[in-house]
Amino acid sequence: MTTVVSVHSFRGGTGKSNTTSNLAAQLAAAGNRVAVVDTDIQSPGIHVLFGFADDLDHTLNDYLWGKMPIKDTAHDVTSVIAASTPVAEGGALFLVPSSMKAGDIARVLREGYDVGTLNDGFRDLARELQLDYLLIDTHPGLNEETLLSITISDILLLILRPDRQDFQGTAVTVDVARRLDVPALFLVVNKVPHGVDSADLREQMTEAYRAETAAILPLSEEVVQNASAGLYSLTSPDAAWSEGIRSIAARISQ
Repeated sequence: MTTVVSVHSFRGGTGKSNTTSNLAAQLAAAGNRVAVVDTDIQSPGIHVLFGFADDLDHTLNDYLWGKMPIKDTAHDVTSVIAASTPVAEGGALFLVPSSMKAGDIARVLREGYDVGTLNDGFRDLARELQLDYLLIDTHPGLNEETLLSITISDILLLILRPDRQDFQGTAVTVDVARRLDVPALFLVVNKVPHGVDSADLREQMTEAYRAETAAILPLSEEVVQNASAGLYSLTSPDAAWSEGIRSIAARISQ
């Protein structure tokens, strides 16, 4: 049985893709079969964290336009994890990237795509790769694709910064998720400045959203300096940010 986890933020710049990729790596390193699908088709980028160049082929776009089965767009990136940390027996990580080619992005903006086909792809990918976890890296904001991802999710992970606009946008997303009866919803507060009382912030989150905060991730110069050059939670496992990622993995694995 595959657990579908949508990772979403109402606004861009929250560190959503970085969080998603590191979370997927931790789950795979623990011995799970995991896939990440980059559905931020208008502005993809998660592939960079796994060392891919922008001109990569075999992407989600190719599947959506009927060029190939979705399984053929899944790149095995288990070796990226294994280069930094041991991978438990059975663990594997796959990435379905979106295209960074200007023509492909322009086509998506001009023509869109069939979200029903996307839903079928999620199901086929989970079955054919025998996944334990399918992580969907969504496009920020609320649109048809996002609503689909939320609807089919077992877990919705909402990423936000300690910022008033993020707070307001997240409140809207939480309300939508509850109307769609998402089984489990967790908050992750990212880029929290040093000196902020984490216990007080967690209490504020609980009061505002009536939802559990899975982690409070500190604003880290080291993560910023990493600049999407790799999976920080693997290369710097003792950092507070990395500990937070592991706590998210532990929570959704319960």
